[in-house]
Amino acid sequence: MPEESKNEGAEDQAQEDKPTRSSSKKNSQKRASKKKKSSSTKSRKRTARPYPASPFQEALSLAEGIHAYASGERVRRLTLFKHLDKSPSSSSSHMLITNSTKYGLTTGSYVAEWLELTEKGFIATSPDSLPEQKLEARFQLAVEGIPPFHKLYSEYKNKRLPTHDVLKDVLLEEDFGLDKPTECVDLFVVNVKFLGLLQTIAGSEMLIPIEHALDEVRKHPLMEEPGNVSSREEQSISPKIGTSKVNWSKTCFVITPIGEDGSEARKHSDMFLHSLIEPALREFDLDVVRADKIGAAGMITSQMLEYVMRSRLAIVDLSYHNPNAFYEMAIRHACKLPIIQISRKCDRLPFDVNQVRTVVIDTSDIFTLVPKLETYRSEIATQARAVLGDGNITSNPISVFFPGFEVTIPKER
Repeated sequence: MPEESKNEGAEDQAQEDKPTRSSSKKNSQKRASKKKKSSSTKSRKRTARPYPASPFQEALSLAEGIHAYASGERVRRLTLFKHLDKSPSSSSSHMLITNSTKYGLTTGSYVAEWLELTEKGFIATSPDSLPEQKLEARFQLAVEGIPPFHKLYSEYKNKRLPTHDVLKDVLLEEDFGLDKPTECVDLFVVNVKFLGLLQTIAGSEMLIPIEHALDEVRKHPLMEEPGNVSSREEQSISPKIGTSKVNWSKTCFVITPIGEDGSEARKHSDMFLHSLIEPALREFDLDVVRADKIGAAGMITSQMLEYVMRSRLAIVDLSYHNPNAFYEMAIRHACKLPIIQISRKCDRLPFDVNQVRTVVIDTSDIFTLVPKLETYRSEIATQARAVLGDGNITSNPISVFFPGFEVTIPKER
């Protein structure tokens, strides 16, 4: 064959092969793109949260604010947050709006110009709603409208509430895509308690049906507002340690009345520490430190003040109205540092701190306390998630009424 014909044939073959290689390359790119997109979609599904990230009571505050400052009508987001004394651009405000929307209380995102109550959100927060209407709307939003919460309610209504491990197993059997089942269970328990659906019957915590709760409200129309816990409830130790090598970002300081060995206050403090606080904070990988680890009981020392001012979290037990506890809590308030407030039910809190959300623990007898231990742990854990959230601004009487007040914490020695 002549050389010219061979060259022409080779060129023709190359032309025929070129689209094939090009097409193959395009197909390969498409497959890679689809695979990447599929992987991305799966990743998003795994991390999607099928429930709000805060208790219903916290989200409710936004809807109640719309009633308080806008008579329940549509309101500009910036105007509302000005009245609420909150920064509209803070991460905690963004979360508040997001969770209020997820619960179905309001419409409008954290970048929307206007926020508005939904129909059920209006009923759930309106001063003019009948008590049974308000309770029913709150139940529909806080439990029935959230698939994982509704599953647990349907499974255990009219039954004794089992351990949290059992509740987690129930959720994991369903395809909810939960990556934090413990958080989900804690929020469910906190919500049903807020609604008054957890009651101690025959020594156990029972999840009562909403129908029963509504009947009770109808029989007693002058009873406290449904879903308002505060109105219903009136409000082995390790060796001593120093502060030279403390990892403050992983420390929780427990401010509590301690008393002498064998005293009622010491037994109370030990029980709260080992049965409530330590189990509730286990998931946060925090070193829980009580005051008697760093100094003599009843004394304010420089080391103790360091723990008060530097620890990432403080849990303040206001039981017995111990003056040192109030003193140390005031320092945390001034420094605008995260606090979880707890107290015995029998100790009525003073007016200047009784508006702060408090985990109220009924210690009247062992038969009342033991059935509720899991619930109290859930309340503490839920508050810990809230105050330890990234960018969360700690709210206390000083930060609310004197937002410009600042304290400079001295550098470590």
